[in-house]
Amino acid sequence: MTERGTGWIEVICGSMFSGKSEELIRRLTRAKIARRNVQVFKPRLDDRYSDEEVVSHGGLRLTALAVATSAEVLERTEERTEVVGIDEVQFFDPGIVDVAGHLADLGKRVVIAGLDQDYLGRPFEPVPALLALAEEVTKTRAICVRCGAPAARTQRLVASNERVVVGAAGVYEARCRRCYEPGIATVDGSLPFPDSPE
Repeated sequence: MTERGTGWIEVICGSMFSGKSEELIRRLTRAKIARRNVQVFKPRLDDRYSDEEVVSHGGLRLTALAVATSAEVLERTEERTEVVGIDEVQFFDPGIVDVAGHLADLGKRVVIAGLDQDYLGRPFEPVPALLALAEEVTKTRAICVRCGAPAARTQRLVASNERVVVGAAGVYEARCRRCYEPGIATVDGSLPFPDSPE
């Protein structure tokens, strides 16, 4: 166990398909190689690839506990755990900010990955609050599927007014600032801005 006061928070953020989960898995795997006690959590809501693993879009996998709330992360973190990994943090309730801070205060290294913007390009809470508290921030970028430029936006391709629609390829794609079309996808494929007349 690390000494009290040596904990910290690392946040890995960016658009979909930018390698956030891959980087989380890489860091946590290295911690395991260094013989650190590691626990990994994911939101129960995210069952795209596995119920019991964090899985990157590229197929890397790491065993994880699926939980429903931020309180459950705290309850299920063992005292001997030195490194706590949390994937898809944007799907957690706002309490995850306090949980991450508390775990760091206990001397644990907390490594978090999540989307920093929603499909409308707005800050995706609770990630902005975590960015403000983190000792280290890494912003990953994808490749724009339209032009090949570095991409930092997530384009939704399906019709829904819901902020959270769990999906991967076919539901979302990475876009650069120039190719990104803010708005709500509709069945006919057009992207009107929210609150605009059809």
